[in-house]
Amino acid sequence: MTDDARTGYGEENHHPHEDQHPHEDQQESGSRQESSIRQERAERAQDRPERAPRTLAVPDLSLVVLIGATGSGKSTFAARHFRPTEVLSSDFCRGLVSDDENDQSASGDAFDVLHFIAGKRLAAGRLTVVDATNVQSEARAQLVRLAREHDVLPVAIVLDMPEQVCAARNAARADRAGLPRRVIQRHQRELRRSLRHLEREGFRKVHVLRGPEEVESAEVVMERRFNDLRHLTGPFDIIGDIHGCRSELETLLGRLGYALVRDALGRPVDAVHPEGRTAVFVGDLVDRGPDSPGVLRLVMGMVGAGHALCVPGNHENKLGRYLKGRKVQHTHGLAETIEQLEKEDAAFRTEVGAFLQGLVSHYVLDGGGLVVCHAGLPEKYHGRTSGRVRSFALYGDTTGETDEFGLPVRYPWAEDYRGRAAVVYGHTPTPRATWLNNTLCLDTGCVFGGAMTALRWPERELVDVPAERVWYEPTKPLATEAPGGADGRPLDLNDVAGRRIVETRYMGRLAVKEENAAAALEMMSRFAIDPRLLPYLPPTMAPCATSAEEGYLEHPAEAFAGYRADGVRDVVCEEKHMGSRAVVLVCRDETVAGELFGVPKGVSGALYTRTGRPFFDDPEVTERLLRRVRDCAEEAGLWDGLETGWLLLDAELMPWSLKATGLLRKQYAAVGAASGAAFPGVLDALEAAAARGVEVSPLLGRQRDRAADAAAFTEAYRRYCWRVGATAADTAEAPQEPGGGAGLGELDGIRLAPFQILAVQGRSLAGLAHTDQLALLDRLIAAEGAVAEREAGGATDRPGLLASTRRILVDTEDETSVAAGIAWWQELTADGGEGMVVKPVQALIRQADGRLVQPGVKCRGREYLRIIYGPEYTRPENLQRLRVRHLGHKRSLALREYALGLEALDRLADGEPLWRVHEAVFAVLALESEPVDPRL
Repeated sequence: MTDDARTGYGEENHHPHEDQHPHEDQQESGSRQESSIRQERAERAQDRPERAPRTLAVPDLSLVVLIGATGSGKSTFAARHFRPTEVLSSDFCRGLVSDDENDQSASGDAFDVLHFIAGKRLAAGRLTVVDATNVQSEARAQLVRLAREHDVLPVAIVLDMPEQVCAARNAARADRAGLPRRVIQRHQRELRRSLRHLEREGFRKVHVLRGPEEVESAEVVMERRFNDLRHLTGPFDIIGDIHGCRSELETLLGRLGYALVRDALGRPVDAVHPEGRTAVFVGDLVDRGPDSPGVLRLVMGMVGAGHALCVPGNHENKLGRYLKGRKVQHTHGLAETIEQLEKEDAAFRTEVGAFLQGLVSHYVLDGGGLVVCHAGLPEKYHGRTSGRVRSFALYGDTTGETDEFGLPVRYPWAEDYRGRAAVVYGHTPTPRATWLNNTLCLDTGCVFGGAMTALRWPERELVDVPAERVWYEPTKPLATEAPGGADGRPLDLNDVAGRRIVETRYMGRLAVKEENAAAALEMMSRFAIDPRLLPYLPPTMAPCATSAEEGYLEHPAEAFAGYRADGVRDVVCEEKHMGSRAVVLVCRDETVAGELFGVPKGVSGALYTRTGRPFFDDPEVTERLLRRVRDCAEEAGLWDGLETGWLLLDAELMPWSLKATGLLRKQYAAVGAASGAAFPGVLDALEAAAARGVEVSPLLGRQRDRAADAAAFTEAYRRYCWRVGATAADTAEAPQEPGGGAGLGELDGIRLAPFQILAVQGRSLAGLAHTDQLALLDRLIAAEGAVAEREAGGATDRPGLLASTRRILVDTEDETSVAAGIAWWQELTADGGEGMVVKPVQALIRQADGRLVQPGVKCRGREYLRIIYGPEYTRPENLQRLRVRHLGHKRSLALREYALGLEALDRLADGEPLWRVHEAVFAVLALESEPVDPRL
């Protein structure tokens, strides 16, 4: 076995120096600190006679094996110290398979069931207790193997009771009163033979309780695993491989804001951040570089003072074995470190040995959202404790092959990683640190002349300093061998196929049905734009409650009343533009687009529909529109003001006819044309009949009303249609809006009305108040005048590309303010305007019970709704029928899509990999396939 390939089950639990972990409280019970459990145990302790307590330490994630003869009290002990769901009883499993807990012929099947359930619990990270006699070594061996398979510690608790106690207890049970005494005696013999061999069998902790008194006084204390620091939430500064480059480390700590503390000789022995941040070192502190002792002195001082955490690298592991007198090869820079350490005193070398021996393979931090280790770690190993886990954390995994330089070929585990926790590691030198599937390699080869890199967490900001020189010639040139790069791994069908559960921060777990996922996959794979430019899809929007006002199906009074009932006082009413929903991703330049989104040269962003389709077939037209938005953002100072290289906008693109030509021609225009051809003749005939004295007045009145409704229907949709640039031929029937923006070319007549900035580089703006959102967009729109004048070479009065969104603020608890809002809506819709969207001024509002409030409801105008419900929908008999419209499903759908959209924005802002962002984006598209009344 080579020095760099040590394995061995159980080494991870070896931790002789608790004081090496100043942040870790070994007395807490880790993931099982529930106050109810502590209270129950305290109450039980009070009910028992006072005697010297016997404390049994049990790791909070382990397989606890109770061992004892029948009648020794294992079930009673388990019920007293563990949850009912944590205990797996062989008797109960025997009853499951045979309906008789004492049917020994069913024991084989019973233990198959028990082992299966135990495996499922351990895989899910649950403490598991096996309540069986377990006096035979063969039975225990199966359980130890099960613990090893799931990388948890096996713990033995032995109840060694006198034979007469066991016999008396069995005699008191009706189902065991006839149990032969020889069975108990056999169990006792097997137990006694086993006691001195339990540790050799693989049990990492063995607790032996002899006699009823010891059992009665025993208390089980849950120990948090040494790698479980989920209670530490940072902020952290995670620092990559150092390899003895003390000077660069000092510079990097300075850039991160740490103040160095020096000893009397001027050597750095600590570093303190004024904001209380904690440094986390990923290992490989030593070897190859010029001052490994100096690095150790500084890191040990920071860890000892509680200002840092550290995990071991493979080089620390090797140095630690050397300091303990083990035989190791003095290669890969170890010889230089030994030479440097020989210049230090013996006390320092002893301190180094103790420090290295106390390092834990990896840490789980920040509520489980961050894992730090040296060589990376698959999700199934997070928080686990075994030699296999330690080995992977130190060395990674290899394919068994060697490259042309004689170095092992590493298995690209990060390409398959799909865990929720971000894994930050080092070990494999790479030219630059890049995220891949929520993993990040921070080893940027400082000792080889590269850079020393740190990650600020939770900001996900990279900070690096260049190497002062090449300290150690690399065996091979630095290359992107460590998984990474802007592209990440390709999107996988398995990420979206079948029934899916998506975890969101705002509505918990949301389900996507298999049939809906199939429909979304069809749309996404055949028609959607490049997925790298598709970070978000907008949610559907629910209408306001059905109005009881005469002649109206929707009315603002219901919108205001609904928000008032939800506890929302201040709302903003925004003009609803009749166009097509558009998402605009615009980068500051092509370089930013290439670096941050991995797109080819010539692409600076995207413009797409609410189903992910491109708006324009010609990429040049898209780029022309993006160029105008980009120039306006520059003129408005948004790039620097928001400290971003890209903007993601939610907008409306007009006219409606731009993307709805087919709908207009086949559905709306056909109705208008038919009514225009039929009603004049019908009315002429009826009027002629009336002139001849025929009584047709009722019929004539109805037909005149129908003709008026049909005319109003035609007028309603025609106001949203006009000719634009190259699409003029497609809208020959529609009236043309005069003019076009200077310098827009084929975009002449097109209007883009942005109403929300969804996200910028590094942060989601979905939680920004809508008034602040619109103020930013007002700056963007106002800047277009200067941009247009510059392009036209002088003043121009032609309409530009960007359109503003009119709005009014309403206090839902003020009758005067509500009346003003209703009047404003009536003015907007009097001549056929679509209506308005009512939103809480403050975003991300929750009700008193914690449920999300609708982010917005649409309140559409009376005349506009003719387009949706038909020309004659306002007739009383039709309105009465239409008022029975079931809104519950639509509202639920709107909230679920909203939560998924927010999740996509958060993942995008956090720099998570593309597949993670697309998991939420895809789910929005899938929910759009749910059956719901399309008119709502």
